[in-house]
Amino acid sequence: MIVIMSMKYKTTIICLAFILTSVVVSAATTEVFRYTDSKGRAVFTDRPLSGSQYNLVWRTTLARLDAQFERTPHLPLQIATENEPNNRSKKRTNRDRVYRRKSEFAPMIQRIAKNAGVNVHLIHAVVQAESGYNPKARSHAGAIGLMQLMPATAKRYGVNNIWDPEQNLTGGTQYLRDLLELFDNDLRLAVAAYNAGEGAVLKYGNQIPPYRETREYVKKVIKNYKAMRG
Repeated sequence: MIVIMSMKYKTTIICLAFILTSVVVSAATTEVFRYTDSKGRAVFTDRPLSGSQYNLVWRTTLARLDAQFERTPHLPLQIATENEPNNRSKKRTNRDRVYRRKSEFAPMIQRIAKNAGVNVHLIHAVVQAESGYNPKARSHAGAIGLMQLMPATAKRYGVNNIWDPEQNLTGGTQYLRDLLELFDNDLRLAVAAYNAGEGAVLKYGNQIPPYRETREYVKKVIKNYKAMRG
């Protein structure tokens, strides 16, 4: 049995390499469960203990990690090229649209981030990178809404209506919170896992996966985050 215990300021990872090795050898379905112990620590384990209240947060096989979690966020803001007419006007229009949407959803994001204990600037940074604050955004891979939730992730976090902005934000924020706990509050790894999946980050030894999309995504979100904090 492998257990990963995550505390607010320190994470102890027990036999993480063995987790990956076991998956490779067995090629069986791997499940990760999460619960909060009596000391308020988040505990991740591959085998729920009898009598404990666990939530299933991940089920997959190593062979399907990349296919399951790799996705391209919806990019609703199409910026004109330098050779196109009225380029500056189009850019200004896009910025104004994003600003209006951000103002509309800011109170909701503030409340949801506070309830989940996640930095509100990080949620804004992810929403801006994922959807440009467009609640109707949908990627070609099927990611939906403000935080571009995949249907499987939405189901995992109890999101009944993935198109509902509040439910979408709540599910995405809770997922990001769990990723921060799992990766010892390493912002880059949590953001990478949000894009490519926690399985992909674990697969590559707690490193940002070598996917061009994911690496560019991490840079974009961190840039947004720093700009909003500054």
